[in-house]
Amino acid sequence: MSVKLDEKDLAILTLIQENSKLTANQIAKKISAPITTVFAKIKRMEELGIIKQYRAVLSPEKLNLATAAFILASVSYHTNDGKPITQRDVATEIAQFPEVQEVHIITGDWDLLVKLRAENVEAIGKFVVDKLRNIQGLDKTLTCMVFETVKESTSLPQPLKRTHDFSKSSL
Repeated sequence: MSVKLDEKDLAILTLIQENSKLTANQIAKKISAPITTVFAKIKRMEELGIIKQYRAVLSPEKLNLATAAFILASVSYHTNDGKPITQRDVATEIAQFPEVQEVHIITGDWDLLVKLRAENVEAIGKFVVDKLRNIQGLDKTLTCMVFETVKESTSLPQPLKRTHDFSKSSL
């Protein structure tokens, strides 16, 4: 089954990504559509899983979490006692730590990419030494400290000039 998104759908997605606090009435005015149409389109996209959730984007600096790092990790594929373990097992365990914002299973020389935030470089070091390196199946790590963030976004690009087909399997 294929899901069609028209220009109004894409315009709504663009607006909610920019500001999820916009009311249906405000969106309707911005895209020149009836409010009932906007309500129906948003509800449909929520039900289809295109809109997964709404959330606030917090300022890490204001919350004393201005220090960011990316960690590349290699998996040994077995625990200390020789039992097999997968990338997914290790990634799932790493994802449980509150400092960790993202965990990705990747290709190449490394198996995992981890993004985390903490109050300072020492806190990142403590996390790596005391928490991360104690995970069963983790072989080695490479920590890359972030000096400056030029762009950080959760928004997906929304081309507004053409109709898109998204198969349900890709949602």
